[in-house]
Amino acid sequence: MRRHKRPQQEAELNVTSFMNLMIVLVPVLLMNMVFSQVAVLDLRLPNGNQPGPVNVNPEDVTLDVTIRADEFVISRTYQEQTEALATLPKIANEYDYKGLSLTLQDIKKNPVFKDKKEINLLSEADVEYQTLITVMDTVRRYPAVVAASLVNAELFPDISLGDADDVADNAGAEVTP
Repeated sequence: MRRHKRPQQEAELNVTSFMNLMIVLVPVLLMNMVFSQVAVLDLRLPNGNQPGPVNVNPEDVTLDVTIRADEFVISRTYQEQTEALATLPKIANEYDYKGLSLTLQDIKKNPVFKDKKEINLLSEADVEYQTLITVMDTVRRYPAVVAASLVNAELFPDISLGDADDVADNAGAEVTP
């Protein structure tokens, strides 16, 4: 028996249905995609000693929070004299963030600091990054109850970062009672 070979026809590829699927699927996937959100905090450098004549404005009072290995030190500088307002040692080997917030809330009630929004964070070199971030969050705002709802009240949102002086250097600093 003789076999007859049929002529082979080339198969035609139909991609129309696949293209329709892609046209619908791509926008749906893009709409459902979660974009990562990054919180950005505007920081400033503290004002250093600037060359030229030094004119101290009597209204110019700066508030500093120094983050040391074993404590927070809250101080103010007025007319080039620094005064320690509070020292908050670690409690059970943990920083006292609640005490820091309460102390800053009390300072904010002072008429000198009522309208002030600037604060300087001075940290030692060995302070952990997470500690610095938590202190920034603590000095910016605090939870408060207003009209039976919980809101974030503003403390000192304009944060400047700097390096803390060594403890040995601070011993000879001029401090007013």
